[in-house]
Amino acid sequence: MSTTNINTKVYALYDDDDVLISAIHTLRKKGVNIKEVYTPFPVHGLDKALGLKKTRISDLAFIYGAYGLILMIITTWYMMIYDWPQDIGGKPSFSWGENATAFAVPMFEMTVFFAAHLMSITYLVRCGLYPGAEAKNPDPRTTDDKFLIEVESDDIEKLKTMFIDSGAEEVSVKRAVK
Repeated sequence: MSTTNINTKVYALYDDDDVLISAIHTLRKKGVNIKEVYTPFPVHGLDKALGLKKTRISDLAFIYGAYGLILMIITTWYMMIYDWPQDIGGKPSFSWGENATAFAVPMFEMTVFFAAHLMSITYLVRCGLYPGAEAKNPDPRTTDDKFLIEVESDDIEKLKTMFIDSGAEEVSVKRAVK
């Protein structure tokens, strides 16, 4: 009778990003399901090597930018046409459409402002990097110069061998306490 400990995590520490990408390709070809990869900087091609789908943050950027643009259109209409119409440069003040070019720069700036700031906030919340969030990084060396692969498995010895063969400089196991 064998017991499967699904909460066993195996970590492999790498020294180079090229070795990491090569190891990921090798491990995925052997059917290893990689749960997470921790890196000190963005690694080109890592998302493709892991088989991750395209992120939807660009779709959110469009929605956030559109929200900023609509808010600025309403704001300029309210301030310059409805609330306090003024004769600026001889332009008529009864129509927002005839004055839209005068508002082009603030509308562009608010579009970029909303897209950038709301994307940043969304990213931080999605990744759990907001103040008070629990740290998820299993090895602090990955914030300096090391790369880490995390795999959940019950076949620890086989994984250790595969990690060492793929160029890992250190392999560790963390078992959950039940």
